[in-house]
Amino acid sequence: MQKEDSENMILPKHMIEERKAVAGIAHQSQMQPVGVDLTLGEVHAFEGEGKIDFDNSKRRLPKTRKLEFGDEITLGKGCYKVIFNEHVHIPSDCAAFGFPRSSLLRCGANMHCAVWDPGYDGRSESLLVVENPHGIVLEKNAKLAQLVFVRLAEEARELYSGVYKGENKK
Repeated sequence: MQKEDSENMILPKHMIEERKAVAGIAHQSQMQPVGVDLTLGEVHAFEGEGKIDFDNSKRRLPKTRKLEFGDEITLGKGCYKVIFNEHVHIPSDCAAFGFPRSSLLRCGANMHCAVWDPGYDGRSESLLVVENPHGIVLEKNAKLAQLVFVRLAEEARELYSGVYKGENKK
């Protein structure tokens, strides 16, 4: 390993590809200089309340309903759960952060993502918030978020083993 490869850094495109950190990429245009574009797989509407506590012993995720659509879907102002098409595998010496694509922001919508911990493996879910009072139209497989990988100073001593590991595998 070269010296610059051993320091903390954002992983460039070629290192993401070498590590096979994201599977199911439909087109090379999803590979960005410092990340990978994640695309729309499913949209779900919230149908109930959730519950969050300190130790997850009382955690309750809200019920959702999958919204069916063909080539596109029109979403009104509100919050939606999205499931990405791509299967993400976070290496033991990396973490990842998701950011909304700028075109999504310019349409009046935002993508809220949590941290992808070392060892996470699955098709992630994120929160899509449509603020535009006129709504938004999303085409099937629309690029919504960019996942940026960062190298940790050292390999994680513990890998993610929570309830979301392995989620939404096709």
